[in-house]
Amino acid sequence: MAVPDTTPDTTPDVASGTAPDAVPTTAPDNVLGDTVLRDTGLVEAGLDALEAQLRPRRGGLTVLRDRVLPPVLGLALVLGAWQLLWAAAVEPDWVLPSPVEVGQSLLGAAGQGEVWPSIGQSVLRGVLGFAVSVVIGTVLGLLVGRIRPVRLAVGPVLAGLQNLPSVAWVPPAIMFFGVTPAALYSVVLLGAIPSIALGLVSGLDQVPPLFLLVGRNLGARRLTSVRHVLLPAALAGYVGGLKQGWAFAWRSLMAAEIIAVSPALGPGLGRLLKQAQDAGDMRLAFCAIALILVVGIVVNLLVFAPLERRVLRARGLAANGR
Repeated sequence: MAVPDTTPDTTPDVASGTAPDAVPTTAPDNVLGDTVLRDTGLVEAGLDALEAQLRPRRGGLTVLRDRVLPPVLGLALVLGAWQLLWAAAVEPDWVLPSPVEVGQSLLGAAGQGEVWPSIGQSVLRGVLGFAVSVVIGTVLGLLVGRIRPVRLAVGPVLAGLQNLPSVAWVPPAIMFFGVTPAALYSVVLLGAIPSIALGLVSGLDQVPPLFLLVGRNLGARRLTSVRHVLLPAALAGYVGGLKQGWAFAWRSLMAAEIIAVSPALGPGLGRLLKQAQDAGDMRLAFCAIALILVVGIVVNLLVFAPLERRVLRARGLAANGR
């Protein structure tokens, strides 16, 4: 007695050219997108783990030697050369004071309550002006970078504004707004926006077209494409533009505070430097310059240097020692 064959028939139908019981070989678009994103995440996680294994862990002494000691030595060399020039009596004391005298003047100004209000007010103005510049510069950079007619019309203007000294905007700003905070902020915006926009344009120019094509196939269009494809891919150039934009914003603000002096504006590092000029106090002038320099260095070390280092490491462009 023959046993009936219960095995499913998977023989292709010659007439129709299909296998009735075959499993479909295509997946829905959302399943395919999730699979690609999951596989990409696994690859990135594996690369990050490999990089973590290859990069040796640095102890506290190594960080102190590589990060702290070089700037300290550089500052010591500058102060030493300054002290030697003072000791050689190249200029009179009222023209070239010694570092010790400048330090004493700084302590005296701090004791009179002139230092911290000046630092706080200038930093607040710089941060507010820079924040508004980032918003405007980012939108303008996207428009210039992605729309060709806008690029042809606005691109040369942005390049010209970037090369224009920001101090040139101070007199027109005072004539238009008066000696008010609006004049200071307008100078900051005009100094920072072109650098931020052009930095983003430079980053967008380096985005491979394949990225946009892949993002479009995965459903990233318009604002979604800008957020998830364009900005992440152009992040290196964008961060460089932000760094340069802050430098221009801080520089523009100091120029505006030196020229636009009024009791209504309150304290500021630029005003402190102007007071030193009016009083003929070279020690106080060096104090104000040192404070302006320190604020710029601190912002760069605490904000932009870590951000730039993180972006470069994420793209495999930074050495292990950075």
